[in-house]
Amino acid sequence: MASTSGTKGPLEISRQPSKRMIRAPTRTVELPNEENIMDSEIVPSSLAVLVPILRAAIEIEGENPRVAYLCRFHAFEKAHTMDPTSSGRGVRQFKTYLLHKLEKEGELTERHTQRTDAKELQAYYQTFYETRIRGGEFTKKPEEMVKNVKIATVLYEVLKTLVNSHSIEEKTKRYAADVENKRGQYEHYNILPLYAVGAKPVIMELPEIKAAIAALSKVDNLPMPIIHSRSDNDDSTMPMERVKNVNDILDWIASIFGFQKGNVANQREHLILLLANMDVRNRSASFEIRGETVEKLMATTFKNYESWCHYVRCKSHIRYADSHDRRQLQLIYIALYLLIWGEASNLRFMPECLCYIFHNMCKDVFGILFNNVDQVSGDAYKIVTRDDEDFLREVITPLYDVVMKEAKRSNKGKLSHAKWRNYDDLNEYFWSNKCFKLGWPMDLNSDFFRHKDETHTENQGRGQASTGAGKKKPKTNFVEVRTFLHLYRSFDRMWIFFILALQAMIIIAWSPLGPVGVLTDADVFRNVSTIFITYAFLNFLQVTIDIILVWNALGNMKFTQLLRYFLKFVAAAVWVVVLPVCYSSSLQNPTGLIQFVTHWAGDWGSQYLYTYVVALYMIPNIVAAMLFFLPPMRRTLERSNMRIITLIMWWAQPKLYVGRGMHESMFSLLKYTLFWIMLLISKLAFSYYVEISPLVEPTKIIMRMHIDNYQWHEVFPENDIHNLSVVISIWAPIILVYFMDTQIWYAIYATLFGGIIGAFSHLGEIRTLGMLRSRFQSVPLAFSERFWTGRNRKNIQEESDDAYERDNIAYFSQVWNEFINSMREEDLISNRDRDLLLVPYSSVDVSVIQWPPFLLASKIPIAVDMAKDYKKYDDADLFKKIKSDGYMYSAVVECYETLKEIILNLLLDAEDKQVIEGICYKVEDCIARQKFVKEFKMSGLPSLSEKLEKFLSLLRSEDSKPESQIVNVLQDIVEIIIQDVMVDGHAILQTPQHYNVERGQQQRFVNIDTSFTHKRSVMEKVIRLHLLLTVKESAINVPQNLEARRRITFFANSLFMNMPKAPKVQDMLSFSVLTPYYKENVQYSNDELKKENEDGISILFYLTKIYPDEWANFDERIKTENLEEDREEYVRQWASYRGQTLSRTVRGMMYYWQALLLQYLIENAGDNGISEAYWTVGYNEKDKRLLEQAKALADLKFTYVVSCQLYGSQKKSKNTFDRSCYNNILNLMVTHSALRVAYIDEAEDTKGGKKVYYSVLVKGGEKYDEEIYRIKLPGPPTEIGEGKPENQNHAIIFTRGEALQTIDMNQDNYYEEAFKMRNVLEEFHASQKGQRKPTILGLREHIFTGSVSSLAWFMSNQETSFVTIGQRVLANPLRVRFHYGHPDIFDRIFHITRGGISKASKVINLSEDIFAGYNSTLRQGFITHHEYIQVGKGRDVGMNQISLFEAKVANGNGEQTLCRDVYRLGRRFDFFRMLSFYFTTVGFYFSSMITVLTVYVFLYGRVYMVLSGVEREILQSSDIHQSKALEQALASQSVVQLGLLLVLPMVMEIGLEKGFRTALGDFIIMQLQLASVFFTFQLGTKAHYYGRTLLHGGSKYRPTGRGFVVFHAKFADNYRMYSRSHFVKGVEILILLIIYEVYGEGYRSSTLYFFITMSMWFLAISWLFAPFLFNPSGFDWQKTVDDWTDWKRWMGNRGGIGIPSDKSWESWWDEENEHLKYSNIRGKILEIVLACRFFIYQYGIVYHLNIAHRSKNILVFAVSWGVLVIVLIVLKMVSMGRRRFGTDFQLMFRILKALLFLGFLSVMTVLFVVCALTISDLFAAVLAFMPSGWAIILIAQTCRGLLKGAKLWASVKELSRAYEYVMGLIIFMPTAVLSWFPFVSEFQTRLLFNQAFSRGLQISMILAGKKDTYKTE
Repeated sequence: MASTSGTKGPLEISRQPSKRMIRAPTRTVELPNEENIMDSEIVPSSLAVLVPILRAAIEIEGENPRVAYLCRFHAFEKAHTMDPTSSGRGVRQFKTYLLHKLEKEGELTERHTQRTDAKELQAYYQTFYETRIRGGEFTKKPEEMVKNVKIATVLYEVLKTLVNSHSIEEKTKRYAADVENKRGQYEHYNILPLYAVGAKPVIMELPEIKAAIAALSKVDNLPMPIIHSRSDNDDSTMPMERVKNVNDILDWIASIFGFQKGNVANQREHLILLLANMDVRNRSASFEIRGETVEKLMATTFKNYESWCHYVRCKSHIRYADSHDRRQLQLIYIALYLLIWGEASNLRFMPECLCYIFHNMCKDVFGILFNNVDQVSGDAYKIVTRDDEDFLREVITPLYDVVMKEAKRSNKGKLSHAKWRNYDDLNEYFWSNKCFKLGWPMDLNSDFFRHKDETHTENQGRGQASTGAGKKKPKTNFVEVRTFLHLYRSFDRMWIFFILALQAMIIIAWSPLGPVGVLTDADVFRNVSTIFITYAFLNFLQVTIDIILVWNALGNMKFTQLLRYFLKFVAAAVWVVVLPVCYSSSLQNPTGLIQFVTHWAGDWGSQYLYTYVVALYMIPNIVAAMLFFLPPMRRTLERSNMRIITLIMWWAQPKLYVGRGMHESMFSLLKYTLFWIMLLISKLAFSYYVEISPLVEPTKIIMRMHIDNYQWHEVFPENDIHNLSVVISIWAPIILVYFMDTQIWYAIYATLFGGIIGAFSHLGEIRTLGMLRSRFQSVPLAFSERFWTGRNRKNIQEESDDAYERDNIAYFSQVWNEFINSMREEDLISNRDRDLLLVPYSSVDVSVIQWPPFLLASKIPIAVDMAKDYKKYDDADLFKKIKSDGYMYSAVVECYETLKEIILNLLLDAEDKQVIEGICYKVEDCIARQKFVKEFKMSGLPSLSEKLEKFLSLLRSEDSKPESQIVNVLQDIVEIIIQDVMVDGHAILQTPQHYNVERGQQQRFVNIDTSFTHKRSVMEKVIRLHLLLTVKESAINVPQNLEARRRITFFANSLFMNMPKAPKVQDMLSFSVLTPYYKENVQYSNDELKKENEDGISILFYLTKIYPDEWANFDERIKTENLEEDREEYVRQWASYRGQTLSRTVRGMMYYWQALLLQYLIENAGDNGISEAYWTVGYNEKDKRLLEQAKALADLKFTYVVSCQLYGSQKKSKNTFDRSCYNNILNLMVTHSALRVAYIDEAEDTKGGKKVYYSVLVKGGEKYDEEIYRIKLPGPPTEIGEGKPENQNHAIIFTRGEALQTIDMNQDNYYEEAFKMRNVLEEFHASQKGQRKPTILGLREHIFTGSVSSLAWFMSNQETSFVTIGQRVLANPLRVRFHYGHPDIFDRIFHITRGGISKASKVINLSEDIFAGYNSTLRQGFITHHEYIQVGKGRDVGMNQISLFEAKVANGNGEQTLCRDVYRLGRRFDFFRMLSFYFTTVGFYFSSMITVLTVYVFLYGRVYMVLSGVEREILQSSDIHQSKALEQALASQSVVQLGLLLVLPMVMEIGLEKGFRTALGDFIIMQLQLASVFFTFQLGTKAHYYGRTLLHGGSKYRPTGRGFVVFHAKFADNYRMYSRSHFVKGVEILILLIIYEVYGEGYRSSTLYFFITMSMWFLAISWLFAPFLFNPSGFDWQKTVDDWTDWKRWMGNRGGIGIPSDKSWESWWDEENEHLKYSNIRGKILEIVLACRFFIYQYGIVYHLNIAHRSKNILVFAVSWGVLVIVLIVLKMVSMGRRRFGTDFQLMFRILKALLFLGFLSVMTVLFVVCALTISDLFAAVLAFMPSGWAIILIAQTCRGLLKGAKLWASVKELSRAYEYVMGLIIFMPTAVLSWFPFVSEFQTRLLFNQAFSRGLQISMILAGKKDTYKTE
């Protein structure tokens, strides 16, 4: 922890979050040295029982080494007994280590011992008991007593092994019996030491805690369970029965159902804290829980259960009996549910499965309580005690096994989703009454438990066939088939709307009358009405897709569901026939087929029939539209369970447990409807006038045109089909743009709305220090209005009262000063900045309000100058000038009054004091009589000011204060006043003699006492006064640090935003923070910080250059606080707090605890506490008590759990990094008393040798972690689903409170923001009119990694715009905000009863966080977004890190497209909310893909037109020449592709929060730093990974690493990463552009070509070269040479098993194509079809070769294939020759090569001479054949299995390698050429690190490696 320093407030004690609050807070807790840690902390899991013994040995080693030796020896013997063969993992090494240690210690300790071991031990035991246990029982804390009792138990155990029981003294036995009794009372506890006796902590004295314990302890009236046991001595087989002793309700439930002790203890504390926190709210303390508290907890806990009972039409088993205490029953039900949930492990992701378990156990409880008879068995319920693991074994494990088997079948998610059941499938099994077939106790032979992979043989002996075991289990309700069709299926209404609008617009544009024609011309109107026929076809398509995609789940569906699908299909098919028939009958002069149909339709085919039929067809839509405007009615209908309503709704939408009643209030509905109506009007108008209308005329001309001069073999006679191919080529890109551009319109409208809403929310009103200064006077009042919870404030009339304002400032100063001090501790500001920013705690001594010095800076010097230059003879003007500036007046008065006080306190002689008082009287009298200017000479003030400065600086000096100097200065001051300033000064002296300071005569002002300045409060005044006098320049730049400025202005601004008022600490909602952690950095080690990269730069050096001011502040703090001896440790902390480390996150989150502490202290200090700094003096008993109460309440309200999944294995690991992680985490726990760590412990069962898994919670003790709870799991918890959600899920049972904030381990928090947590939590109560209460509160983030490089800055801006303006619009007005990762706050009870805070199914839930938002919304939750509080967040900072992150998100969105949640939301939202949902989730990624696809479609269309000669014909046609429309229309789509409009939200947000001038500047700088290149490159990443996921799968979690990227990425690394996603595509687009240019230049204007293709050239170049442009030292010549060597080595290396992809091209190539292995047949066929596009080049170009002599014969193409095949055969011969003859027949191989060379030469000669081959033909041939070869490779990769069988795979691999070489060369050459020029490298460095340059980063020096000699000392 960073230390506190300098000026402190009365409450500064609340700074440290450690339980050792009083001692030096900065010191890292001294951990035991490595040798000691080794003993107890590396014990293998199978010998875990040895840990207490070894820890006891370490504890007592200092007092008695021999006894410690005996303990260790006992541990060794025990280890040998438990595992004699040392077969357990790590046992042999451990025993060997212990044996060596014992040998060494044995000799040493034996010499020093006089007595025998037994006597020595017995004597020590007795002493230990008397001093530590009997003596400490009522004085020591529970934690210390726990440790002592454990040590005593170990000592007695060791004693019993040394001697037999007869030799042990009676006294020792008596002591041991007492220790045994105390063991139950002294156990490690989490927050509440429930059974501790003696000195109880304050938290146990809280009335609400006592009330909750009392309520749970009421068990006298419950039937007691009976324990069956057998007597040891009795030979009879009769069971002995005794009643089990139970302490409370949870014990009673546990003994009946067999819950684990750890689970019971955990849920006991959980329930007590829940009840206590809910009960104490808004009422005075009471020792009894209120009935409504329990009712409220019942309602929230069982809302989902009651809803489930309602849905599956079964009666709830929560029942009450009149004779029984209702409250007790309710507590039993709540406790039962929590115990089930606490032990459910992975089943917590299946909330309705838990409902089923609870439903049955609830029935059992009721039966036991009221002696009912079981309906199934007919027996009475028996109350028999079960063992601890009965529930786990009988209920959880069988269900867990089903989930586990399905997960194993999925092959880590690689198998198609349709072939295995995930969490959702298994949970949805419990959505139908079919689940009751499982029975209770569950029948393990029922169909649910039988699995495809197992064959049941054990049952066949009883005559049961194994049917069902071999069958594959169908999916439930939904199948995640991998196909793009999901987009249409989920959002069919949107696609239908856009397709119908497009059809209508084309019809209207085609008519010469235009839009007016629809109203005036009947034919146009009739043509437009065909959209209904299209609608019917699209509906039919939707129903068909529905049936196809759900095929795999039909087996699990009810008959009614199947019937609905069938009827929907039939109805859609009927309409598809009826509507066209009726339309054709309405035509005037039908032809052909239509005439036949009309004739068949007979007489009833009238003109109006079609209209009637359409009206009939549209009835459901009309009803839906009417219901759309009645949300409450829709909600009621959907939630209803009445059979008649269910029947009506059955047709409209299938009945589902989730997704019912998600409708918003009328006002919200109108808001987002208005948003979308405006947007759609803009979009459709733009599409019509810019995209569609201009193309109609050219299209008509082209369709009429007759084209003869084709330049290739024409496969289809185009003229017969009106040049359809040409029309498609022109229209296809426009159509794609039409479907994509809504995304751009969304960006524009979201920007506008977001900006307006942000402005109305008061965002950015205080954005600079100048604005802060101008409004600072109103800040304390605003602060008090938001946070004051003390006595009632004065009424409005008295608001101007001075006392009221002083109260506000006194209250504000407490928090403000803590905030400023926290920034000093974080080294954001210097000591001087801190002193300038602090507000005095008390203004009592001064008659004016004291503002912070940064507001008053330079006011005194200015006032002195004004007075000096004042020439008038009356005071009025001078005083008017001074009073006109309130701050100046305040400064002058304060200076005068404080100086007077200090000087009077300094003087000891009464006469001296009288002189000073006389002067002061004279001053005050003259001012009162307005004669100040007459009586005092203003010219003397400057010299007086100088002397005062000197006087104050002497008082301030740290050294022993030189009193003689102070006396001299003081005498000078008085002399100046009397002689130079006062007109009549000598009259002041009271003594008759004149004042004289000459030597020998009696001197005045000699007798002084400086000791009073040692008081902190006095020193604060001296410092403040000195600053007021000395700061000459304005303090406009205080603080200098940009981050400190941002935090101060944001905090001040947030006080004026719409924030709920904070409640008292005891009334606030309790909350937890949960952070999942895997293996990231906890804290940097010295080695990591000093390790230099290839350029000689270490992380520490880099950080000191990026944060030079913070490094200087750190240096200053270390020196002023005398911390030099531990400097290295502090440097580690300083660096770690600037990286993305766990220690940074923990420090940030622990600010919550400190803020609560301070809040409680302020609330309970009374008025004196706020205005006086009485805590600074010392602690009396009352203050200590208050501090203890504050800590107790902070613990009651806040818990922080870090889920360190691997903590257990890191503890035992020998790996240096793992050990350092373990030590650092332990260090964090020991430092922060409120921090808890949950981990998964993997232990070996010593009997069975099987692995056993536990969820364990530990906290920090004095030196070690202390285990609190251990809960056995049914199996490995993290192997079923995705790692992070499983990690969160195992730890969520240890969280507490009603709210839960999820925080990632790359986040940070700030002290001042932590203070607002009470306000935010109040949002859970604030339900607006017609709105539900929120279930997730979204918070904004501040991205703190923006200063690292320009890339990090781009990423930070992009991310900031998403977490602010983006989510602001999503939450309001669109109502589709979900959960996008952290730091959102969940309604904890709501979510733990509905499946948790994320979803975890493998692969499909890759973006686990957003599913919590989906789940919450589907289950009628409500998600809001709040911007008055912020949390820090780190982002990726290097190109490759960012690309990995984007790839992960794109993969995640690809999987979301397939998932049931998106389908249900898309179908169940109303039309406009569905549009919002689409364009802000998967639609954004699909639009990105369409953008890229548009480029391809456009270019392939152009290439087709150029190569076929069609474009020449069209452009040279006279008709087209008059119409420039074609060119305009083509150019319009290229402008859209720039996609620059997506940067709009970013600019708007910066403008809103920093000013629009700054925003414009930032935008220009970003463009100069090539931000467009970066964003274009990332567009490629999104499109590639999203498309590939939907096509083939292959999604996986991609760890991005969280370090600082200051290293150069090798060319091979970049090539591996971007080859498939960018380079191949970039080269393809480049070739297309070249062909389009070369073959069309003869007849086309170059400007038009450039305008049309400009954006595509930009795209291609960005994709090919961005990774090298943004690569540090990318153009350094030496690195370029090294990169080439490395790349060649990588390309040449052979692959094989175990060779990683970064070592060999072959391994990488196999890995890169792995997704095709698991792809389905659809994906493979589509891949082959797409690969065929590369054959177009060959087909088009060969006809343009000179050697072809303009022949159009198909044989030309055939011959070209012959040439290609010959080339491939020759290559194959060479490679075979190399393999066969290369080593043994070297000569023969050389001859073969020579023959081939000669053959090649002769063939080329013949071709040149005879066939008129030209050089240009050779280049053209390369362009023609290279793509064909690539197509062959792509097709071969897809058909890998076939080619392996045909022994052709090796050839494909060699051909691929050749292609990779060529592509690598193409990309590498420009980089190499640019590297020749040194200035390019310098320019790139400036481009990349400009952000850091502006903050003094000497990066050029860094990257050249010319490093300063740098020392940390």
